[in-house]
Amino acid sequence: MEKTDLAFTPALEQARLVRHKAISPLELTALYLERIERLNPILGSYFTVMGEAAIADATDKTEQLATSDPADLPPFFGVPLSVKDLNPISGVPCSYGIAAAKNRIAEKDDGLIPRLRDAGFVILGKTATSQLGSLPYTEPPGFLPTRNPWHLDYTAGGSTGGGASALAAGLCAIAQGSDGGGSLRGPAFCCGLVGMKPSRGRVSFAPVGERLHGLATNGPLGRTVADTAAFLDVMAGYVTGDPYWLPPPETSFLTATQIDPPALKIGVITGVRPIGDADADCKQAVLDTAHHLESLGHHLEPVTPPDLSELIEPFTIAWQCVLAEANVPFFVMEKMNRWLWWRACQIRSGKYLRAVTKLQVVSRKIVAQLQDYDILLAPVYMRPAIRIGEWQSLRCQQILDNIINWIAPCPPFNASGQPAIAIPTGFTSSGLPIGVQLIGRPAADDTVLAIAAQLEQTFFQNRDRPALPNGG
Repeated sequence: MEKTDLAFTPALEQARLVRHKAISPLELTALYLERIERLNPILGSYFTVMGEAAIADATDKTEQLATSDPADLPPFFGVPLSVKDLNPISGVPCSYGIAAAKNRIAEKDDGLIPRLRDAGFVILGKTATSQLGSLPYTEPPGFLPTRNPWHLDYTAGGSTGGGASALAAGLCAIAQGSDGGGSLRGPAFCCGLVGMKPSRGRVSFAPVGERLHGLATNGPLGRTVADTAAFLDVMAGYVTGDPYWLPPPETSFLTATQIDPPALKIGVITGVRPIGDADADCKQAVLDTAHHLESLGHHLEPVTPPDLSELIEPFTIAWQCVLAEANVPFFVMEKMNRWLWWRACQIRSGKYLRAVTKLQVVSRKIVAQLQDYDILLAPVYMRPAIRIGEWQSLRCQQILDNIINWIAPCPPFNASGQPAIAIPTGFTSSGLPIGVQLIGRPAADDTVLAIAAQLEQTFFQNRDRPALPNGG
C-alpha cells in the first residue's frame, strides 16, 4: 500500500494489517512521525511530539509481533494515536494550552493512559487544545494556531482541535479527546470526522475528581464509526469511586456498528430556540439525512427544538467557575479566559449552587421532551468552521455571544448527559466539511453508534482527503 494511503487508513484496518504482519508497528509509527515533522509546522496539530518514546515503543511491539499469536494481541496493537494536551502523560510536557507551561513535565499519567497502552496503541504525542480547553477554536497565545487541513485559513475547532487537525491530515490513525460543550463533536464537524460524546458515566475521570458536574467526558475521535466505537470500547468502564457510572453494555460498541438497527422513531430539529435555524448548508445536511433515514425504514417527525433560554446562564457560570478554580495565574491567561475568570470571581457560592441546580432542572426537561424518540437528528453547529482569528478583535462579550450562537446544538446534551455523535455528510461550496449530530436516549450509546454506522455505510461514504501543502 502506498504510504499516503496507509496514513489515511482506518485504525481498525491498520490493526488488522499489523496482526497479519503486512506492516509493522515501527513502519507505521515512522510514517506518522515523518508526516508530523513535515506538516505540523503548517497545521499546529501537536504541542509535543513524543518521537523517541514512540519509536522505542513501536520497536518493542515490532519485536513482540514476531513471536506472538495474532489472536492474543490487544485490539489496537501497534496503531499510532494522539492524546489531547489536557490529559497528562508521566514524563511528558502537559501545558493545557498555556504557553508559560510548555515545559511543565507531568508527574503522573491521567487515568485513561493505562487503558490506551493496554489496548496496544503507540502514543505519538500531545495534540493542541484551546487554553484550558475553554474555547471552540484552538488558537492559544504562544502556540501556532491549529488549522483545518481542508482549508488552512479556517479553524479545526476546539477544544480538541489538535486531535481533529492531526487525524484529518493523516498525522495519526485515531485521536483521543474530550467534550464539555461540543469539544469533540465540533472539531469532528469542522474536519470531516466522527466524534462521539459518550453518555455521562460511560468513561471514568479517575483518578482525579470531576469538576464540571457531569458536563464533560473523555471520548473518541475516529476516521470511521467503527473506529470510534472500538475506541470507546477501550475507554469505557467503571473505576471504583466514580461519581457517575453505567453498567457495561451487553455487547461491545463495535458489535453494535455491525448490526442494522430496527426501525427507529427519530425526531428532527434544524436549529435551537431562541436562536432559530442553522445556516442553509447545515440545515440542508439535516434534511438530506432525514430523507435518507426515512428511505431506510425509520419513522421521522419534526420536534420542538431544545430551548437554550434557561440553559445559557447556568452553563456559562459552571464553565467560568472551573477556570477560576484551575489555580492558573491571571497574567498567563488569554483575553477570553481572563474575562471569564474575572466574572467567576464575582459569583458567590450560593449563586454557583443555584446554577448547578438549574442545570439539573433544565437537563430533566431536555430528556423528558425527547423521551418518546430513540434518536434525535440535529445540526452539530449552526454554521461551518470560522476563519482563524475571526473574532480576535471583538470585545469579550461579543465573542461569548458568537460562541453561543455557533455551538448552540451541542451544550444541551452535555447538560443532559445523553450520548451524541457527529458524523460527516459532505462539504460546503467553499470546501469546508459539514455534518450532522445524532443524540440518543440516556445510556443508549449502542443505538447511537448503530444508526451512525448504518448512515455511514449507506449514505456517507466520502473517503476524500485534504490537499495538503509541502507534499502532504
